[in-house]
Amino acid sequence: MHIDPKSVLRAMFDAAIESAQPAHCIPRYLPKPGKGRLIVIGAGKASAAMAQAVEANWKGPLEGLVVTRYGYAVPCSRIEIIEAAHPVPDEAGIHAAERILALVSQLQAEDTVLCLISGGGSALLAAPLPGITLADKQAINKALLVSGANIGEMNCVRRHLSAVKGGRLARACHPAKVITLLISDVPGDVPSDIASGPTVADITTCEDALAILKRYEIDVPEHVRSILMSGQGESIKPNDPCFQHNEVHLIATPQAALEAAAVVAQQAGITTHILGDSIEGEAKDVGKVMAGLARQIALRKQPFTTPCVLLSGGETTVTVRGQGRGGRNVEFLLSLGVSLNGLPGVYGLAGDTDGVDGMEEIAGAYLTPDSLERAWAHGMNPRDSLDNNDGHSFFSALGDSVITGPTLTNVNDFRAVLVLDAPALSY
Repeated sequence: MHIDPKSVLRAMFDAAIESAQPAHCIPRYLPKPGKGRLIVIGAGKASAAMAQAVEANWKGPLEGLVVTRYGYAVPCSRIEIIEAAHPVPDEAGIHAAERILALVSQLQAEDTVLCLISGGGSALLAAPLPGITLADKQAINKALLVSGANIGEMNCVRRHLSAVKGGRLARACHPAKVITLLISDVPGDVPSDIASGPTVADITTCEDALAILKRYEIDVPEHVRSILMSGQGESIKPNDPCFQHNEVHLIATPQAALEAAAVVAQQAGITTHILGDSIEGEAKDVGKVMAGLARQIALRKQPFTTPCVLLSGGETTVTVRGQGRGGRNVEFLLSLGVSLNGLPGVYGLAGDTDGVDGMEEIAGAYLTPDSLERAWAHGMNPRDSLDNNDGHSFFSALGDSVITGPTLTNVNDFRAVLVLDAPALSY
């Protein structure tokens, strides 16, 4: 059986992204027409494509406003699209949040708010609590991004510094009914962690946010700390009346994306093993663990036989210590390659399903058995690149970057390790 590793890996990645396209996911979750108005709001990298899918499938009157990442807008005629910055918020995000709050401020009980939320909404829907400035939010966001905190921890802090996250947007919509459609990009698909949960209840507290800041040694201005210590930043809890008639639906998830990729592999005659859709931890550590598993399969046919592919999702973290070009997927892949050290028969692809890994407009990269050999020939030391958090420079120099452009969706990271036959052990 002939297998073209890079083609199969890319086909799996493309299938994962396609499975989460809003055009496929939105229609079945649209509400039935009611007596009142339908207002569409939303935030995230997929929110514009979600809005477009709503327009295509809703025949009655509607109006609304969603905010998405720069470059992610798509044409809509009845729902206004605003673009803003991600992953660090900007003035456009604040303007969008203000307009969304104004749009839902005078609704009645017979009205319905359809809220379209996907990953990236935490930065895009920016509304600092009174007394907190945009500069404060930007500085704290930047510090969290390089601290090694996981997405749940980062969003806990964000919720308690926001006038719109942590259920506050749902309270602003009350007494209208809110139907929230979520495309999940977080491990475990926890609704309050997706875009920091603007329309869902939150069980975490200001004390939790303070503990996270302390754990990662993140200094914040005294006026920000006092807001948390006083409880002014407390989020909206599950027993609040504003949630009484609301609905929350997960319409696309990392697990479903991995299952779509598995179908492609199986059609190519490759056995698939989904190891988990919510794997977290330092990217380089996850790479080492995955390398150990791949080595055992390639050389000893345990616990799986070859050919097979190991699929996983979730969101790893990178504690930035170098000056390189990041991101977590290429960090994972470079760590995997260094640990495998050119082991024949093992290939990989890791990428972010939104098309952006870290701060680069690059989704991820490929790893091949000769990646390290080619790197040395280019004058690069793979270990030095890893220590410098410079995965994008490493794989770009090899011509092995995976570039998708804006995918208009986001179901977190995608990792595929393809294990073919390797030479038998010799002693």
